[in-house]
Amino acid sequence: MPDWEVWAVRLGSVDRRAQDNFLTPGERTGTMRLDFTMWIARQGDHVVVIDTGFAAAAGARRGRVLEMRPAEAVRLLGIEPEDVATVIITHLHYDHAGNLGDFPNATVVLQAQEMAYVTGARMCHPALNHFFEVDDVVDMVRRIHAGSVRVIDGDAALFDGLQVCLIGGHTQGLQVVRIRTQRGWVVLASDAVHYYENFDEHNPFPAILDLGQMLDGYDRLADLAETTDHIIPGHDPLVFERYRDSVSPDGLAALHHSPH
Repeated sequence: MPDWEVWAVRLGSVDRRAQDNFLTPGERTGTMRLDFTMWIARQGDHVVVIDTGFAAAAGARRGRVLEMRPAEAVRLLGIEPEDVATVIITHLHYDHAGNLGDFPNATVVLQAQEMAYVTGARMCHPALNHFFEVDDVVDMVRRIHAGSVRVIDGDAALFDGLQVCLIGGHTQGLQVVRIRTQRGWVVLASDAVHYYENFDEHNPFPAILDLGQMLDGYDRLADLAETTDHIIPGHDPLVFERYRDSVSPDGLAALHHSPH
């Protein structure tokens, strides 16, 4: 089985109250930075983008600044966005599914349950639909009709050494990405785990559709990854600290190398 290279790229960040990042905040005080991250995986001629951040206009409405477009991120690796053939969207929350137009020739990979969720009756509830941008959902519907979306139902191997696995919990169709690297199986957890502390304490980020499913997801992540050090949370700035020995001058963190 071939080994892949995989990088994390920070597209922006925001400071949040620390207690807002945990279902049971305890005595936490102060703020924690939340990073908006995308990932790029490469093996030979295969290039896979995982998540695409938030659209600049959507971010501005929500008090977030898009500091780097996904198209700029892939160019840091010498990849032209037009040459990206596969984009995996882990889920359709606004900060993971914007900017799909940066990759005009890509097939988008999405879970069937996620598409059903964002176009179904649960979107009548503002407490659930405010996480989504209607334009992102409509863009995905258009792409489905154009034949440029691969809709997955559950776990699937997309390439040798790269798999998607349905986790749910945070949203109905949240999927994670399992990638074989030179140091073993790395799992890009996306929002199955926002911060390392969420996983370590089994204390989830409080944006939850199904709490039991989210907690069960922690056990699944541990099974999928080589070790718990191979689980990469979706929003933790500590990723770039733990992998600082392999962070390039332009901010790419090489997750196929071991953390310090």
